[in-house]
Amino acid sequence: MNATLVAVALSLVSAAAYASAAVAQARLAGRTAPGTGTLRLLGSGAWWAAVGLNAGGALLHVAALKYGPLTLVQPLGALTLVAAVPLGARAAGRKVTTTEWRGTLLTLLGLGALLMTAGGAAPHETLSLAEALAVGAATMALVAGLSRPGARPGLRHAAASGITSGVASALTQTLTVAVTDHTTGPLISVRLVVVAVLVSAFAMGGLLLSQTAYRGGLGAPLAVVTLANPVAAAAIGLALLGERLQGGTISLVPALLGTAAAVRGVILLSRAQAQTTVAGEAAVAEPAPSMPSRVVIQSPRAALHHGHGHLRRIRAGRS
Repeated sequence: MNATLVAVALSLVSAAAYASAAVAQARLAGRTAPGTGTLRLLGSGAWWAAVGLNAGGALLHVAALKYGPLTLVQPLGALTLVAAVPLGARAAGRKVTTTEWRGTLLTLLGLGALLMTAGGAAPHETLSLAEALAVGAATMALVAGLSRPGARPGLRHAAASGITSGVASALTQTLTVAVTDHTTGPLISVRLVVVAVLVSAFAMGGLLLSQTAYRGGLGAPLAVVTLANPVAAAAIGLALLGERLQGGTISLVPALLGTAAAVRGVILLSRAQAQTTVAGEAAVAEPAPSMPSRVVIQSPRAALHHGHGHLRRIRAGRS
């Protein structure tokens, strides 16, 4: 089978696994009381199922990076949002909204255009030790600048999270190719150890930064994370790993149009997801409407006459 088809297939299954894990985690969070300890979660089968789905998605993503370039594999990560839409709607017992359908269609059209222009050759080049250290230093400097106090901290932390996650994927590809292709050097070397440490640091940093970004809301930060990730990974692939777009300079036009469509689609999906989350929280927090009580003030004689009339109706009904 063609390496490109293998990378696309693995990426699709990986996105489905990540989406299923996200839906499972959301349902578990809805059934779990606030302040539930970690030990109690460890005893939950649903929590372990979500962990297994996340781990499976990560392994499939790593395998896809073995067969496909970063410019192909990383943009397909946006399919996690697309797959989560029908899964989340079904789990919540609701229909997919018009905004979600529009976002899904635009995202799929944009990714289709990107797939037509992305290079299809399996990756063979890897980052050298100097390149890996330079990428790590540049990433840490950029994250430090984005993490400074200032306006819009959620969006800046989201951008930092997407960049660190994209860089972690690029470094993971170097690690995967180097380990599986023994022609690139020894199995254990200083370079691979350094790359492995950087992968762990950036993967954990991306997770922590995303949690910080989501404190002020989910919609816009989620879109920024989803978009910054493939941009950072593709930049490394094009600049340092010899990846090329099919068709040369002419392919930049459909690639840019596809990127614009995918960006718009991801923004619509994340906005719709934020709106449904807010609506669900409002429905849970809002108490059930109670029937208004009406007090009728009347004279004692009228009350006595009303009581006798009510009693006569009861006796008539029994007879």
